[in-house]
Amino acid sequence: MVSIRDLHLSLVGGAGPVNILRGVDLQIDQGQTVSVVGPSGAGKTTLLMALSGLERPTSGEIRVAGVDLQRLNEDGLARFRRQHVGIVFQSFHLVPTMTALENVALPMEFSAIDEATERAAAALESTGLGNRLAHFPGELSGGEQQRVALARAFVTNPSLILADEPTGNLDRETGQRVMELLFNLQQEHDTTLVLVTHDEALADRCHRQIRMTDGCLSATVQESA
Repeated sequence: MVSIRDLHLSLVGGAGPVNILRGVDLQIDQGQTVSVVGPSGAGKTTLLMALSGLERPTSGEIRVAGVDLQRLNEDGLARFRRQHVGIVFQSFHLVPTMTALENVALPMEFSAIDEATERAAAALESTGLGNRLAHFPGELSGGEQQRVALARAFVTNPSLILADEPTGNLDRETGQRVMELLFNLQQEHDTTLVLVTHDEALADRCHRQIRMTDGCLSATVQESA
Protein backbone atom coordinates (compact mmCIF):
# COMPACT_ATOMS: atom_id res chain seq x y z
CA MET A 1 0.00 0.00 0.00
CA VAL A 2 2.80 2.45 0.95
CA SER A 3 6.34 2.38 -0.40
CA ILE A 4 8.78 5.13 0.58
CA ARG A 5 12.42 5.09 -0.48
CA ASP A 6 15.13 7.54 0.59
CA LEU A 7 12.60 10.33 1.13
CA HIS A 8 13.96 13.81 1.83
CA LEU A 9 11.92 16.94 2.43
CA SER A 10 13.34 20.39 3.10
CA LEU A 11 11.51 23.66 3.64
CA VAL A 12 12.99 27.14 3.31
CA GLY A 13 12.83 29.19 6.51
CA GLY A 14 14.13 32.61 7.47
CA ALA A 15 17.52 31.13 8.31
CA GLY A 16 17.69 29.01 5.16
CA PRO A 17 16.67 25.44 4.27
CA VAL A 18 15.42 23.20 7.09
CA ASN A 19 15.81 19.45 6.56
CA ILE A 20 12.65 17.87 8.00
CA LEU A 21 12.71 14.37 6.47
CA ARG A 22 16.14 12.87 5.97
CA GLY A 23 16.26 9.60 4.07
CA VAL A 24 13.05 7.89 5.21
CA ASP A 25 12.45 4.30 4.04
CA LEU A 26 9.12 2.67 4.87
CA GLN A 27 6.94 -0.16 3.54
CA ILE A 28 3.35 -0.69 4.74
CA ASP A 29 1.06 -3.51 3.61
CA GLN A 30 -2.63 -3.19 2.80
CA GLY A 31 -4.77 -3.32 5.95
CA GLN A 32 -1.90 -2.75 8.37
CA THR A 33 -2.11 -0.29 11.24
CA VAL A 34 1.11 1.62 11.90
CA SER A 35 1.73 4.11 14.69
CA VAL A 36 4.41 6.77 14.41
CA VAL A 37 5.84 8.03 17.70
CA GLY A 38 8.67 10.35 18.64
CA PRO A 39 9.41 13.80 20.06
CA SER A 40 7.85 17.00 18.77
CA GLY A 41 9.68 18.26 15.71
CA ALA A 42 10.79 14.77 14.65
CA GLY A 43 8.95 15.02 11.31
CA LYS A 44 5.90 12.87 12.08
CA THR A 45 3.25 15.25 10.76
CA THR A 46 5.40 16.13 7.75
CA LEU A 47 5.58 12.43 6.91
CA LEU A 48 1.77 12.27 6.89
CA MET A 49 1.57 15.37 4.73
CA ALA A 50 3.98 13.80 2.25
CA LEU A 51 1.91 10.59 2.18
CA SER A 52 -1.19 12.64 1.38
CA GLY A 53 0.51 14.73 -1.29
CA LEU A 54 -0.01 17.92 0.70
CA GLU A 55 3.76 18.40 0.98
CA ARG A 56 6.10 17.71 -1.93
CA PRO A 57 9.32 15.83 -1.10
CA THR A 58 12.62 17.32 -2.17
CA SER A 59 13.85 13.95 -3.40
CA GLY A 60 13.18 10.22 -3.11
CA GLU A 61 10.25 8.03 -4.07
CA ILE A 62 6.81 7.79 -2.52
CA ARG A 63 4.09 5.46 -3.80
CA VAL A 64 0.65 4.99 -2.30
CA ALA A 65 -1.83 2.46 -3.70
CA GLY A 66 0.50 2.03 -6.68
CA VAL A 67 0.52 5.76 -7.47
CA ASP A 68 3.88 7.54 -7.83
CA LEU A 69 3.13 10.86 -6.14
CA GLN A 70 6.24 12.53 -7.52
CA ARG A 71 4.83 12.27 -11.05
CA LEU A 72 1.55 14.06 -10.26
CA ASN A 73 0.79 17.75 -10.67
CA GLU A 74 -1.42 19.59 -8.17
CA ASP A 75 -4.65 18.56 -9.91
CA GLY A 76 -3.45 14.97 -10.01
CA LEU A 77 -2.60 15.05 -6.31
CA ALA A 78 -6.08 16.41 -5.50
CA ARG A 79 -7.67 13.54 -7.48
CA PHE A 80 -5.37 11.07 -5.72
CA ARG A 81 -6.49 12.32 -2.30
CA ARG A 82 -10.16 12.14 -3.24
CA GLN A 83 -9.77 8.56 -4.48
CA HIS A 84 -7.36 7.06 -1.96
CA VAL A 85 -6.85 9.06 1.24
CA GLY A 86 -8.87 10.02 4.31
CA ILE A 87 -7.33 12.42 6.83
CA VAL A 88 -8.24 12.91 10.49
CA PHE A 89 -6.73 15.99 12.12
CA GLN A 90 -6.29 16.89 15.77
CA SER A 91 -8.42 20.01 15.36
CA PHE A 92 -11.28 18.38 13.37
CA HIS A 93 -11.22 20.84 10.40
CA LEU A 94 -14.97 20.79 9.89
CA VAL A 95 -16.62 23.55 7.85
CA PRO A 96 -18.40 25.62 10.55
CA THR A 97 -21.20 26.82 8.27
CA MET A 98 -22.14 23.29 7.19
CA THR A 99 -24.14 20.72 9.13
CA ALA A 100 -22.64 17.39 10.13
CA LEU A 101 -24.42 15.79 7.16
CA GLU A 102 -23.09 18.40 4.73
CA ASN A 103 -19.53 18.08 6.08
CA VAL A 104 -19.52 14.32 5.53
CA ALA A 105 -21.15 14.58 2.09
CA LEU A 106 -18.64 17.19 0.91
CA PRO A 107 -15.83 14.88 -0.30
CA MET A 108 -18.33 12.79 -2.25
CA GLU A 109 -19.79 15.89 -3.90
CA PHE A 110 -16.28 16.94 -4.95
CA SER A 111 -15.91 13.50 -6.56
CA ALA A 112 -19.41 13.54 -8.09
CA ILE A 113 -20.35 10.35 -6.21
CA ASP A 114 -24.02 9.42 -6.47
CA GLU A 115 -26.26 9.39 -3.39
CA ALA A 116 -23.79 11.50 -1.40
CA THR A 117 -26.43 12.59 1.13
CA GLU A 118 -27.67 9.06 1.75
CA ARG A 119 -24.14 7.69 2.15
CA ALA A 120 -23.20 10.55 4.47
CA ALA A 121 -26.23 9.86 6.65
CA ALA A 122 -25.31 6.17 6.85
CA ALA A 123 -21.71 7.05 7.76
CA LEU A 124 -22.87 9.31 10.58
CA GLU A 125 -25.26 6.62 11.78
CA SER A 126 -22.32 4.20 11.97
CA THR A 127 -20.49 6.62 14.28
CA GLY A 128 -23.50 7.01 16.58
CA LEU A 129 -24.50 10.44 15.28
CA GLY A 130 -27.66 9.57 13.43
CA ASN A 131 -29.54 12.09 15.56
CA ARG A 132 -27.05 14.92 14.87
CA LEU A 133 -27.29 15.18 11.08
CA ALA A 134 -28.62 18.74 11.05
CA HIS A 135 -26.34 20.07 13.80
CA PHE A 136 -23.53 22.50 12.99
CA PRO A 137 -20.01 21.90 14.41
CA GLY A 138 -20.49 24.65 16.99
CA GLU A 139 -23.50 22.74 18.35
CA LEU A 140 -21.49 19.54 18.85
CA SER A 141 -19.06 18.50 21.58
CA GLY A 142 -15.41 17.92 20.75
CA GLY A 143 -15.91 14.16 20.71
CA GLU A 144 -18.92 14.48 18.41
CA GLN A 145 -16.99 16.74 16.05
CA GLN A 146 -14.19 14.20 15.84
CA ARG A 147 -16.73 11.46 15.10
CA VAL A 148 -18.05 13.61 12.24
CA ALA A 149 -14.45 13.92 11.02
CA LEU A 150 -14.07 10.13 11.18
CA ALA A 151 -17.28 9.63 9.20
CA ARG A 152 -16.00 12.09 6.59
CA ALA A 153 -12.62 10.33 6.38
CA PHE A 154 -14.11 6.87 5.85
CA VAL A 155 -17.19 7.71 3.76
CA THR A 156 -15.42 7.37 0.40
CA ASN A 157 -13.84 4.01 1.39
CA PRO A 158 -10.25 5.26 1.03
CA SER A 159 -7.28 2.93 0.75
CA LEU A 160 -5.35 4.87 3.39
CA ILE A 161 -6.35 6.74 6.55
CA LEU A 162 -3.88 9.25 8.00
CA ALA A 163 -4.62 10.28 11.60
CA ASP A 164 -2.55 13.06 13.18
CA GLU A 165 -3.00 13.11 16.99
CA PRO A 166 -6.77 12.55 16.61
CA THR A 167 -7.37 12.63 20.38
CA GLY A 168 -5.09 15.59 21.11
CA ASN A 169 -7.96 18.02 21.74
CA LEU A 170 -10.14 15.57 23.68
CA ASP A 171 -10.27 14.49 27.31
CA ARG A 172 -9.00 10.99 28.01
CA GLU A 173 -12.39 9.25 28.24
CA THR A 174 -13.73 10.89 25.08
CA GLY A 175 -10.45 10.19 23.30
CA GLN A 176 -10.67 6.51 24.16
CA ARG A 177 -14.19 6.29 22.71
CA VAL A 178 -13.07 8.04 19.54
CA MET A 179 -10.11 5.69 19.13
CA GLU A 180 -12.31 2.62 19.65
CA LEU A 181 -14.42 3.93 16.80
CA LEU A 182 -11.37 4.60 14.63
CA PHE A 183 -10.01 1.06 15.05
CA ASN A 184 -13.47 -0.46 14.53
CA LEU A 185 -13.93 1.47 11.28
CA GLN A 186 -10.42 0.50 10.15
CA GLN A 187 -11.19 -3.18 10.65
CA GLU A 188 -14.62 -2.90 9.03
CA HIS A 189 -13.21 -1.24 5.91
CA ASP A 190 -9.85 -3.12 5.93
CA THR A 191 -8.19 0.26 5.50
CA THR A 192 -4.49 0.91 5.99
CA LEU A 193 -3.99 3.26 8.94
CA VAL A 194 -1.00 5.46 9.78
CA LEU A 195 -1.48 7.04 13.21
CA VAL A 196 0.71 9.76 14.70
CA THR A 197 0.33 9.78 18.47
CA HIS A 198 2.10 10.60 21.72
CA ASP A 199 -0.10 8.07 23.54
CA GLU A 200 1.94 4.90 23.98
CA ALA A 201 -1.18 2.84 24.77
CA LEU A 202 -2.70 3.81 21.42
CA ALA A 203 0.59 3.18 19.62
CA ASP A 204 0.76 -0.32 21.12
CA ARG A 205 -2.63 -1.22 19.59
CA CYS A 206 -1.22 -0.98 16.07
CA HIS A 207 0.35 -3.87 14.16
CA ARG A 208 3.59 -1.92 13.97
CA GLN A 209 5.06 0.94 15.95
CA ILE A 210 7.87 3.01 14.46
CA ARG A 211 9.83 5.82 16.07
CA MET A 212 10.99 9.00 14.36
CA THR A 213 13.95 11.06 15.52
CA ASP A 214 15.34 14.13 13.72
CA GLY A 215 13.55 13.35 10.47
CA CYS A 216 14.57 9.69 10.32
CA LEU A 217 12.83 6.44 11.22
CA SER A 218 15.12 5.44 14.06
CA ALA A 219 13.58 2.11 15.07
CA THR A 220 10.71 -0.32 14.79
CA VAL A 221 9.67 -0.40 18.43
CA GLN A 222 7.15 -3.20 18.23
CA GLU A 223 5.57 -5.43 15.64
CA SER A 224 2.64 -7.75 16.30
CA ALA A 225 0.57 -10.17 14.29
